Order: sequence, then C-alpha cells, then structure tokens
Amino acid sequence: MATAAVFGSTGAVGRHILTTLLTTDSISSIKTISRRLPQTQSPKLEAIQEAESSKWASMIANLDPKPSIVINAVGTTKAAAGGVANQWKIDHDLCIDIAKAAKEAGVKTFVFISSAGTRSTLFGGVPYSKMKVGVEDAIKELNFEQAIIMRPGMILGERETPKAPFWENLIGNIHKISPGLQDAIGQDQVIIGRATVAALRLAQEGKAPSKYWVVEKPDICKFGRDEWTG
Repeated sequence: MATAAVFGSTGAVGRHILTTLLTTDSISSIKTISRRLPQTQSPKLEAIQEAESSKWASMIANLDPKPSIVINAVGTTKAAAGGVANQWKIDHDLCIDIAKAAKEAGVKTFVFISSAGTRSTLFGGVPYSKMKVGVEDAIKELNFEQAIIMRPGMILGERETPKAPFWENLIGNIHKISPGLQDAIGQDQVIIGRATVAALRLAQEGKAPSKYWVVEKPDICKFGRDEWTG
C-alpha cells in the first residue's frame, strides 16, 4: 500500500485526481496541502490548509506517514497571478521547489501535470511553455525512481473561473461533431484526472515503459476512459 501527497488538489484537474485516488485500493492514505481545503472528505484523507504556498515544499519532509508518491497539479494563469512574473513563481519556481523537496524526502514516484505542445515550434517560445519545460527538465534531472509527466491538451469542463471561456466552450462542444477532433485539441478535466491515476497505477504494477514516462494526449484519452489494452 502506498501513501500519496497531492498539490493542487482544489484545482480543475487536481480535484478529480484526488477523488479518483480516494477510490484506489493501492493508496492507503492521502495528504493534501493547499490554500483552501478540498470539498472531498474521506477517512483516507488528511487535508492541510496553508495559505502561504512558499511553505508547501518544506512541509513534505514533515508529513506522517511519509509519502512515497507526490502528485503536483499546481497551476494558475497570468490573469489570476497578476502577470507573467507572478505566474512564473507558481507554475515554475514553486513546482520545482516541490519536486526538489520530494526528492530530498525520499519520495519514490513524482507525477507532474504539464501541458501538450510546450516543446513545439509554434508554442515553445511562449512564457507558459517555458515554465512547463523548465519543470519537466528539473524533474528529469532529479532522477526519481519513477517520474510521470502528463501532457494534456486544453483542459475542458466546468471550473470556478474559466481560463479561456470562449475557446473552452467552443472546443468542449466539438465532440458533438467529431469526438476525435476534440481529443486532439483538449480533454475534459475528469478524463485527465482519471488518466493520471491510471498511469500511476500502471507504474505501481511495473508497467511504465520507462522511469521517466511522458504520457501524451492519445494515452490520456485511453487511460481516462479505461480503453487501454496494453
């Protein structure tokens, strides 16, 4: 039985990761650290509220029981953060700090919710992509026993504050015409959450293809819908 710590557990994807983890028999206990407490409750869950995100990384070493898995679904927007510089502190600096602290605390498996297209010619030069790439590279250098990088497309589904409401609504309705086209662009947050835990479960079973495993959109769709047959 494994123990897990989740960061970003109240966000669009993180809350679905958390609810799926709580139904996973191989996970015995879960800790969350967040600014506000998740709405989900369970005997398996200990939710820790800490308003200062700068303290989150240092708290990993003091968790009891010590987590063998850390899942980082932290993310914000330029608008919510108040500019690119502040977004960088969260989406880049904080995420790297969490990864480093997890490694120092002896965490075996680290899972990071990244984004598709961040290394592409078209989008690779934008600040958001540089943030995600920087975190991915830092995780790889830390050499966890198992690292899983999830790269979904645009995150679709209901959320408290849409990041790009027009595009999210447009792409979210493409499934009425072509589900395959929608999957190529974006995935529902429920699917991403389920896929993240499915990938984690496969890694626990020794079925990850490599110790640094990048899960792209097609497999996210398969894992999230229980369509994987490997």
